[in-house]
Amino acid sequence: MECASLSTFSKTPERFFNWLHPLAKKMCSAKPNSGHIAAAQMEESGILKAVITQNIDGLHQKAGSKEVIELHGSIYTATCSQCYQSINANNYLTQFIETGEIPLCNTCKGIIKPGITLFEEILPVKAWQDADKISQECDLMIIAGSSLEVIPASSIPQQASRQGAKIIIINYSPTFLDIEATCILREGIEFVLPTLNRMLQ
Repeated sequence: MECASLSTFSKTPERFFNWLHPLAKKMCSAKPNSGHIAAAQMEESGILKAVITQNIDGLHQKAGSKEVIELHGSIYTATCSQCYQSINANNYLTQFIETGEIPLCNTCKGIIKPGITLFEEILPVKAWQDADKISQECDLMIIAGSSLEVIPASSIPQQASRQGAKIIIINYSPTFLDIEATCILREGIEFVLPTLNRMLQ
């Protein structure tokens, strides 16, 4: 997606923000589904240690999850592209959603960059390190609703499997890791995770 690239943000920010505007509006009004809520409940009861996600919508946190590793960043954080000041989402998202105008830093008037990982950017270092550590230490990893086609995020469950972790895949379509999975469920996560949570409580 060319619009979601660092080049587009840098060279034609109006094009980038025109692409982001409807997406941001949709994400900020979205509510967690039963799968998000079940994951949070499983974490609270000690069954689940962490959520590693490629999503940028913050729905896991809205559902109550505490240990969320966001491999592709979050729309709820931002940085000024000029003075590099960290900016809370409340200071730019609300106005951006209302007006669609390019958000500017209050300090230096530089363009605010949402804290999402764009094409041509590397993944957030700490998030990647945390996910890598979990993949080496966990005894079970649940892959929920991912095609496992995005690199390098797809290497996280693969590494967990090679370290001896059991793999459960919940996805409608086949993935390259199916051959290594202990269990494959061709159902929606909004059904499977609540069911699994009830069984384990």
